[in-house]
Amino acid sequence: MASILDNQKQFHLLIDENDIGKYVILCGDPGRVEKIAAHFENAERVSQNREYTVYTGYLDGVKISAASTGIGGPSAAICVEELARCGAHTFIRVGTSGGMREDVMGGDLCIASAAVRDDGTSREYMPLSYPAAADFEVVKALAEAADEMCDKTAGNNYHVGVIQSKDSFYGETNPETMAVSDMLKEKWNAYLKLGCLASEMECAAIFSAALTRGVRAGGMVLAIWNVERTAKGLESPVVLDTEKAVKCTVEAMRKLIKKDK
Repeated sequence: MASILDNQKQFHLLIDENDIGKYVILCGDPGRVEKIAAHFENAERVSQNREYTVYTGYLDGVKISAASTGIGGPSAAICVEELARCGAHTFIRVGTSGGMREDVMGGDLCIASAAVRDDGTSREYMPLSYPAAADFEVVKALAEAADEMCDKTAGNNYHVGVIQSKDSFYGETNPETMAVSDMLKEKWNAYLKLGCLASEMECAAIFSAALTRGVRAGGMVLAIWNVERTAKGLESPVVLDTEKAVKCTVEAMRKLIKKDK
């Protein structure tokens, strides 16, 4: 019986194995893909459909792609699934987040060693008792790149640790307005006690899909401000420029490509 998935091109991303590299940088915003691809050689847009935009070029002579996932776990997992089906084996997410731990300032880079699974998508991939962990080699490459780029001052520092992935942006920013506000606040406070770095919306799904499909993935998010510092009336600069995070991610991918050769 014919299926909607029987076409040569992937159903959502509209790509095949000839369109992409085996190394892929992921971002949520379709508008950020071209910005990432500007760091490649001879980059061209190969597809654009729904929230998914894909560019492919070369980095140090190796074919590489950049793709948008859209916001949230479901669309991010679809993106990883279809890219992996086309042969991609290494993924790095670069995005934005709200800092949680007080020493995470706006402008700092947060490298995820793992993600809290406060999303729904990862539950369709792995048992709840299994962690959404990033690949060690990807984390190491990101940390090395960040160490070379950051001067360790507030707003130009990097941190490695656990981040939170959730499904509700406004559940983070305005938990008191939700019917389950007590539950949201209780979990948030627990994460703070455990040293959670930042909150975002895609890493848990990306890591879970990657683990399930046997590919490697990691993630780096720019803290655009700090939720806790803002709530406490502490200094909390807002930094929206993602170029540093993009450059750091590209450099980390360069390190992985070099190591793989």
